[in-house]
Amino acid sequence: MAFRLLLALLGLLEVALPKPLVDFWMNLATEDDDVELRPWVYTAARIEGALILLYVLWRRKAGE
Repeated sequence: MAFRLLLALLGLLEVALPKPLVDFWMNLATEDDDVELRPWVYTAARIEGALILLYVLWRRKAGE
């Protein structure tokens, strides 16, 4: 239950605020600050967030 709540929160953040979330993870993943992300990366993060939310809601409807 708590894991699904955390997943739902992550999905909601990715849909609502993809740029700060992606930038945060990219700063952790890279050592150089010279990394430039392509614009479609933020769209992909939004799609990922929507899929996470759909998964959480689907699992909730399934009763698990």
